[in-house]
Amino acid sequence: MSAAIQERPAVRAGRTPTVVRLLVLATFVVILNETIMINAIPRLMDSLRVTEQAAQWVSTAFMLTMAAVIPITGWFLQRVTTRQAYAIAMGVFLAGTALSAVAPSFAVLLLGRIVQAAGTAVMLPLLMTTLMTVVPEHDRGRVMGNVTLAISVAPALGPAVSGLILQLGSWRLLFVVVLPIAALVTFFGLRKLDNISDPQTSSIDWPSVGVAALGFGGLVYGLSLFGDSDGRVGLGIGIVSAGVATIAVFVIRQLKLQRTGAPLMDLRILRHRTYTLSLILMSVGFLAMLGSMILLPLYLQNLRGLSPLETGMLVMPGGLAMGLLGPTVGKLFDRFGSRPLVLPGSIATLLALGGLTQVSMTMPYWQVLGLHALLMVSLAATFTPVFTLGLGGLPPHLYSHGSSMLGTLQQVAAAFGTALVVTVMSARASQLVADGVAAVPAQVGGMKLAFGVAAALALVTVVVAAKLPNRAPGAGTEEHGTEDQGSDDAVPVPSADEAAVQQQGATAVKADEGA
Repeated sequence: MSAAIQERPAVRAGRTPTVVRLLVLATFVVILNETIMINAIPRLMDSLRVTEQAAQWVSTAFMLTMAAVIPITGWFLQRVTTRQAYAIAMGVFLAGTALSAVAPSFAVLLLGRIVQAAGTAVMLPLLMTTLMTVVPEHDRGRVMGNVTLAISVAPALGPAVSGLILQLGSWRLLFVVVLPIAALVTFFGLRKLDNISDPQTSSIDWPSVGVAALGFGGLVYGLSLFGDSDGRVGLGIGIVSAGVATIAVFVIRQLKLQRTGAPLMDLRILRHRTYTLSLILMSVGFLAMLGSMILLPLYLQNLRGLSPLETGMLVMPGGLAMGLLGPTVGKLFDRFGSRPLVLPGSIATLLALGGLTQVSMTMPYWQVLGLHALLMVSLAATFTPVFTLGLGGLPPHLYSHGSSMLGTLQQVAAAFGTALVVTVMSARASQLVADGVAAVPAQVGGMKLAFGVAAALALVTVVVAAKLPNRAPGAGTEEHGTEDQGSDDAVPVPSADEAAVQQQGATAVKADEGA
């Protein structure tokens, strides 16, 4: 590590490192684009003369690319410096945004969205890996609370932001507005960002890259077909089966490569019990959040007759509450541990989804808003501690692989959540219509059952939350399954490697004003 980097002062308690603050801002901008096109589908159909199924690909392709690229980021982040990773990710994102803004045809727009997603896929693993490296363990909860703004609030605000922009002009404005903001964030970041570690020389297994892209991309695409109304469920089942089989091949290859020391995704992260439990809880929680994000707009727009902007404004308070509570939840986690937050948060998530099973044509809007806000706040109480706890249970050299796995399963959970709730809703509505129920009550019945399924899955988060330790055990002890679950309040002692990496990170980053 260079002397210039080593001479920088250590991060003081209660301060958020500049590198983390810059990465949070950039990650917020790029993740916002994952859901910003949801309300633009009708405009695209009219402007570019494409069908609804084709127009949906601007969101599907983004999700597919994320699922295909994120598994590679663990290897990529170990090969480049922080500044190089940031410059490449934001440069690719800017190129995709510019291409989308001037796209003369739907094919070019689709290409632009794919390029956008490739840059976006790098940012979250980069942010998480950097945070775990430079922030001391006792302060990670507070800083992770700020990260909640990027990983949770951005996709929740996407539909509201797009609804507002579309009131002012065409769909191209969605990219025109984002472009200068992203450019300023990139420029400022490159001026202020410090490298926090040296790159490691390692080879990449290109067959693993191809298998990962086909497996995870195929799984996400197959799941997306389950919600189609044109009878492609059979094709979806076939593609999902092929995707699962390909992922099995990927897993076998990674296990083999682990013996040579160069896996694309190091699956030894799954030997760490706390991380694995956190991974399960995060995936199911993200599934519940995305499922509600799909069902509520359908309910509010298709059944209650609200406009996209009105729908976005109604669900925005929940997203804002989730982000604003993030730092507070993080501080509480640092002080009290995970159990006073994660278990009540999981139970409240279950209650919120249970309340949404009572949707009707006469349910007051304030009640819908309140249940959605309760769901978002409950997930905030869950996500921030679980992210910190899970990655904190890994040794430092596995941070990039751990964040890569989290990002990959988030994309799979998003696709699975969408497919599950739409399939359940459609099947139940069709059954009710066949039984002689009118169309609108049948759709309401379908939504009730879909929310009920989401609530049933939320039970999984409650069970897993009860099994999580209060604090992350020492990463070295958990490797062999000997973590001490009987001492909730014990302060874990970092391994020598972890202490060394954290010390390097502390000297690499300038202390800045706390967020």
